[in-house]
Amino acid sequence: MTKTTAAAPVLGARALNRATLARQLLLRRSPLSVPQAVEHVVGLQAQNVKPPYYALAARLEGFAPEELSRLMADREVVRIVTLRSTIHTHTADDCLTLRPLVQPARDRELTIFRKGLVGVDLDRLAALARELVEADPRTMAQLREALTAEWPDADPQALGIAARCRLPLVQVTPRGLWGRSGQVALTTAEHWLGRPAEPAPAPQDVVLRYLAAFGPASVKDMQSWAGLTRLREAFEGLRPRLVTFRDENGVELFDLPDAPRPDADTPAPPRFLPEFDNLLLSHADRTRVVPKEYWGRYWVGNLVHRTFLVDGFLAGVWKLEQDALVIEPFGTLTRAQRADLTKEGERMLGVMHAGEPYDVRFGTVLAERG
Repeated sequence: MTKTTAAAPVLGARALNRATLARQLLLRRSPLSVPQAVEHVVGLQAQNVKPPYYALAARLEGFAPEELSRLMADREVVRIVTLRSTIHTHTADDCLTLRPLVQPARDRELTIFRKGLVGVDLDRLAALARELVEADPRTMAQLREALTAEWPDADPQALGIAARCRLPLVQVTPRGLWGRSGQVALTTAEHWLGRPAEPAPAPQDVVLRYLAAFGPASVKDMQSWAGLTRLREAFEGLRPRLVTFRDENGVELFDLPDAPRPDADTPAPPRFLPEFDNLLLSHADRTRVVPKEYWGRYWVGNLVHRTFLVDGFLAGVWKLEQDALVIEPFGTLTRAQRADLTKEGERMLGVMHAGEPYDVRFGTVLAERG
């Protein structure tokens, strides 16, 4: 654990919370356009189709889900595996640069499956897979079937993962469009966007973007966000241009000098977040958003629940039933907090489900307790 000198100011959990909310456009909703917002937060976690839409609804003034859907249909934003080896919604420009940045992590992932790839020429596999998906977008099952015909003794699952790791595969529409459905079909980012990949950005440039969206943060925080290692050198190279703090455990935090760091007592309105929201996944130490007593309570097994914030911190989970937005707080809320949550819930429903007959009520979401 890296420590700073005693002179570095200490930022408590509430101060870090308010700074992060401000960077994440969650302290006050932003007038940014959808492409500007997606770029600012360096992509939106998109393991499922709907989370990016709810994430933007919480962050932007005047957002309509059709805006993001149109950008996806026009190939201005795409769904691709990047940070933490998970699916993200990125702008086209970020797709073509961030995927090369995280390629070392995809290569490491591939080593896990090497036993199923004995005798497989990975360069030849990548070339064949590229030819297949650029001729016609393929589902992963179709891609595995074609690759297995070439390497019948290999593990089909490993062959598909190898193609996904070696190539920048995007999910083509209608997958991901609002109000539409479609199975996952894949082609290369270059083919889908009609231009070649760009060189990976310099690590220092990505550090600056990360701090703008998630700072103040430690080296370990950024490594957790990106799914990369050995970023200390990039931070050290930037040290003369950055300011440093300590958290309450003495961990060194870096930040941009002019980035917003609101007072710890700045009011933080309630916000409804999707499952897998970036806010909850982008730091090694998540106590700036998740109280220790609630750690692990917003997922059951592999099921991750949608969450909401009260006073800037995780305070419970929510779901949509046939006729209601159901809110389950983890602790006791004041009457004013319940009223504010209800109002924010009604706003979210008006943005995301205009004209649909949903009520807002407090109830039980976590039917199963581990």
